[in-house]
Amino acid sequence: MKVSFTTKEYARLLELVHMGLTMAGARADDPATMPERYGDVAQKVLGLAEVFGCAELVETDVNGEYFPNEKLTGGVPQEKIDAFVDDVFWSELVSRLAARDLRAEIGAEAAEIEELPEEHEDKLGEFEDGYWREFEANGVDHLHVLRGGRG
Repeated sequence: MKVSFTTKEYARLLELVHMGLTMAGARADDPATMPERYGDVAQKVLGLAEVFGCAELVETDVNGEYFPNEKLTGGVPQEKIDAFVDDVFWSELVSRLAARDLRAEIGAEAAEIEELPEEHEDKLGEFEDGYWREFEANGVDHLHVLRGGRG
């Protein structure tokens, strides 16, 4: 198979590889964190950087392994990763707090069934809406953890 890229397209491909590897657990500052499943493919893609005019985006470590440098990991890719992480944080926080509140209201066994009855789905939605309103208005400023108590 033959594939051709412009320098700009290949740079975008490197950004995608970096973002994908980051989501899979790799850290650009620690080559040992490269997920084994993706290591060979990542090395092939990163290893072609010079051929495609993007050598300034990739470096090699003492073992000759390629890794993205700061020019590749900063800027737009980092902004995209930060936005993703932020979105996941808030979504998970809202979802988990709402599920906790539903369990407290209807009981753990009733809340753990695979498909909730419509009335419980509605209640869960109400809890989620309330948390979204609170966090959109105040972030975590009003969030407190009561050790040994119930919030």
